[in-house]
Amino acid sequence: MLSQNCIHELRSAWLPNITDAGLNRLIDLLEKASPLLIHGCFTRAVPMGCLATQVAWNHPRTAHLTSDAGITWLHRVAGLNPATSKVIQEWDCRGSQNWEVRSDLLAIFREEHQRRQAVVPSSSRLPELVEA
Repeated sequence: MLSQNCIHELRSAWLPNITDAGLNRLIDLLEKASPLLIHGCFTRAVPMGCLATQVAWNHPRTAHLTSDAGITWLHRVAGLNPATSKVIQEWDCRGSQNWEVRSDLLAIFREEHQRRQAVVPSSSRLPELVEA
């Protein structure tokens, strides 16, 4: 089970800053237990990266970066210190091959994906015309 600090950080700093493409990428990699999703470092060799790096490669502000994408995304986009991120610490300590960690993260990411799908964007509504 993920720690409460990890879950809080996911919900308060990660999820609001992950693009739909980044969220879909994480879900796909976690579902497959992909070797492209690594732990213990931010990047091994493109396309191998940790959670933050995979998110960063799918974010408009950091997609152009390679080895420092995850660090930059955490710091400049999510507003976190990469060295003290609870999500990164939990991911690195317990490892990408830990079934429980993958399962818990996948459940949170799927829930967020479903929440986003249920929200009707306000821009898709027809504007109301008001006469003065």
